[in-house]
Amino acid sequence: MSGYTPDEKLRMEQIIKLRRQWLKDQELSPREPVVQAKPPGAVAKFWAGFLEPKSLWRLYTYKAYKGSVFTLTRLLIPAWLVHYFVKYHVATRPYGIVELKPRLFPGDVIQETGQVVADFPETHSHH
Repeated sequence: MSGYTPDEKLRMEQIIKLRRQWLKDQELSPREPVVQAKPPGAVAKFWAGFLEPKSLWRLYTYKAYKGSVFTLTRLLIPAWLVHYFVKYHVATRPYGIVELKPRLFPGDVIQETGQVVADFPETHSHH
């Protein structure tokens, strides 16, 4: 007794045929999936008109954007960098970054305030 019985062979062929048909049915045609188009609501209608290409508001918005990018990248940032460099690395006036504070001795004049440094008080201690 080797092999399948005729009934088993017929059943296997039917199963194979059904599987092939099922796999073929899973393929979508270019027209699928078929979805019925719903009429757009009020918000969808507004956005469809609002996002219309080459509409007036989009042109003005784009011009404002390009102008602000130009102003920021070509004017404001370079001006800030130049101001920072001049203020903290080039300027030789007081209140800038000081690498080494000058020593003050009695009788010297403080540059920023114009005050004269007082003499050391004399102490009469027995130490």
